[in-house]
Amino acid sequence: MDAAEAVDDLTTEEHRELEHRETEQEVSPDTAAAVPLKPRRWRGGIANWGPPVAVAVVIVGLWYLVGSVILEPSKSYLLPPPHAVFAVYFDPQVAPDMYEALWNTAVVALTGLVIAIVLGIVWAVAMNQARWIERSLYPYAVILQTIPILALVPLIGFWFGFDFTARVIVAILIALFPMVSNTLFGLQSVDAGQRELFALQHASRWIVLKKLQFPAALPAIFAGMRISAGLAVVGAIVGDFFFQRGTPGIGALISKYQARLNAEPLFAAIILASLFGVVVFWFFGWLGKRVVGKWYDFA
Repeated sequence: MDAAEAVDDLTTEEHRELEHRETEQEVSPDTAAAVPLKPRRWRGGIANWGPPVAVAVVIVGLWYLVGSVILEPSKSYLLPPPHAVFAVYFDPQVAPDMYEALWNTAVVALTGLVIAIVLGIVWAVAMNQARWIERSLYPYAVILQTIPILALVPLIGFWFGFDFTARVIVAILIALFPMVSNTLFGLQSVDAGQRELFALQHASRWIVLKKLQFPAALPAIFAGMRISAGLAVVGAIVGDFFFQRGTPGIGALISKYQARLNAEPLFAAIILASLFGVVVFWFFGWLGKRVVGKWYDFA
């Protein structure tokens, strides 16, 4: 009996030890650290979106203050209240034309952006092949960036007309330089040790470009895309101002509202164009994180 009781006691002690281990596993540091993930995500979201939202609230408050208190009643049309501007987006007489114009501008901007991306990458790859090619071509990329676009408007209209093609060319000219400079920087920033390793293997220029330089340049290329995306929207709107034949864009509407002193639609069109530029900029930032964010901190 004593032996049997000893076995029972041992079994009981083993059960207690197992229960104690299970309890420790339930409150292990890994499990405890995994519990507050949702609150941390909420805090991260508040930290990211809280300051911009707070600034937007302050801007709207100042807008109301200036428009209703500081401005004289005879000049209140210069700064309509935010709720009047917001109502334009639901006005059946104005909103459809505005959204259609935004779509036309988006088509111009995205067309110009795609062409600028292709031209910029090809231009940078060509300059990366030899120093003398870079010295020969890079100054013209700088010229395209520094020359005032208004100085080229008469030539663009004279050569290409005053419709869709001219607007796309303006978008290309404004968006091209960041793609050229960023891609060239990325291609030339490859680690010297990796270059020597490919040289020891007697790799051809095409293999070096395909297997080493281009993958290493992807973060810089996507950074250039993000910058060029915003500039392409600016170029499309600028083109709308000067080339208004064919399907009018948001820039043409802004020009029309300005000429007619329609303050509410004017503010609404400007805000809508700005939001579109922010969305395009954000999209290419998100795309860059998806493509290269696994091995590169794409800010």
